[in-house]
Amino acid sequence: GQLVVAKGSTITVKNQRDSDDNNTDDDGGGSSNGTVLVRFDVQSLASSSNGSFVLEVQPDWALLGAKRFLDLVDGIGPDGEHPSPDVSGPSFWADLRFFRVIDDFMAQFGIAGNPEISQVWRSATIPDDPVIESNQRGYVSFATAGPNTRTTQMFINYKDNGRLDGLGFAPFAKVVKGMEVVDELYKEYGENPNQGYIQNVGNTYLEDQFPNLSYITSVKRIESLDEGSEKEDDLE
Repeated sequence: GQLVVAKGSTITVKNQRDSDDNNTDDDGGGSSNGTVLVRFDVQSLASSSNGSFVLEVQPDWALLGAKRFLDLVDGIGPDGEHPSPDVSGPSFWADLRFFRVIDDFMAQFGIAGNPEISQVWRSATIPDDPVIESNQRGYVSFATAGPNTRTTQMFINYKDNGRLDGLGFAPFAKVVKGMEVVDELYKEYGENPNQGYIQNVGNTYLEDQFPNLSYITSVKRIESLDEGSEKEDDLE
């Protein structure tokens, strides 16, 4: 498969072996070891209407990447310091699409549905983190367009993509609940959604051309995995 990173570069990646889901014993949204739990609620799954998954954010793996992600969750703006509710927090995540979902590779997302918001973040790059953890199944890294170009796009690995480690993709989190929901993100459009159009037109383009894409309805910190529900089947 290929990973089209944040600004159009392409990296060819060899498939690696599958691995089991990773679990954690930590259960705190702000625990003593610094990890944070974040729940994603999503709609328009391949075999059901909605579900959720939980990420465990690990600042020790990638400090700057973890901070940027949590800033987006917490409503902090591109400067990393000041609240910016118009472009971050719920405003950023509202109806955000998983626009590039490649079976046996990864699910990419992180371009705001509102193009005015995506333009604010497009130049808000952060420096690279050293790669400490490998891009295993369920691990989450930021997409890049080369050194020191991370902004808001990220991806969840569907399998062990260790080839990405040497290319500088530093995991900052892992799925600890609901990986079966991530597996059900809509995949049929493949590489077709155009990142440039998403940046410039937003969800108007995606809703017209790719109406079945899975999308986010809520992103928030949680205190324990008990708050993270899983896939909900349609009632028919």
